[in-house]
Amino acid sequence: MKPLDILIALAVPVLWGMGLVISKPAVDSFPPILLMALRFTLTALLMVWFVPIPRGVLGKLALAALVGSTLQYGLTFNGLRLLDAGSTALIVQSEVVFLVLIAALMLGERMTVQKWFGMVVAFAGLLIVFGAPRMQGQELGIGLVLGGAFMWALGQVMIRKIGALGGMTTIAWIAVFAAPQLWIASFIMEGNPAPHLAGTGWMVWGAVVYLAVMMTALAYTCWYHVLGRYEASRVGPFILLTPITSVLGGWLFLGEPLSLEILLGGSVLIAGVALLVVEQRVRAA
Repeated sequence: MKPLDILIALAVPVLWGMGLVISKPAVDSFPPILLMALRFTLTALLMVWFVPIPRGVLGKLALAALVGSTLQYGLTFNGLRLLDAGSTALIVQSEVVFLVLIAALMLGERMTVQKWFGMVVAFAGLLIVFGAPRMQGQELGIGLVLGGAFMWALGQVMIRKIGALGGMTTIAWIAVFAAPQLWIASFIMEGNPAPHLAGTGWMVWGAVVYLAVMMTALAYTCWYHVLGRYEASRVGPFILLTPITSVLGGWLFLGEPLSLEILLGGSVLIAGVALLVVEQRVRAA
């Protein structure tokens, strides 16, 4: 890979990983679902004008947005409100395990020995993370994040069943459908959004801009840039740096402790995910 493309590939996990770190202070004082509604509204307004209308699959995209974005982010960011950013980022990696299992059941993808071994290693890492002192009594937060990871995986399989639309088209129209869904969900679950919006400070608006512009529009543009130039097996492993960025970012900027359980469990978990991601990327290439 060219040095510039390596830097672009490295930017992706940094931008994605810092999303939870930047969002953590916002969700501590602002309704999480409403935060996501603002994020996807801005994402849709920024991107929808530059992509074609995917006629014939709008209904399927709306359903995929409900599962893979509205439900997923509603669960994950409510879990983030109860947990710290680093632990949340590690638990989110279970989405890869869920994706492999759901793809095998719904798409008939073949399960290999490496996949089974990778899932066992990943779950072992999760159990170590769950044993960290700061995770004690946080069963609700853990369950919410795990539920969000499962919904993300299910949503990805639903998108794959729709067929190739182009990365930016998919992102833009998922945002178009997720935005009103999240506004409705926020009104039902969190009440009238007007008082919250009236008192919104720079921290919340900063998180919204980061999530919409940097984490979604810019990061995915960088991702599809390198993915279009190099084989997937070469660029896929860069994604494994995402939880590392979140853990280090939480430690540096939020003062989250780095316990032995988090470091050891996170390492084992990432190793298990690597067995799944690298194997899949090689097959895709």
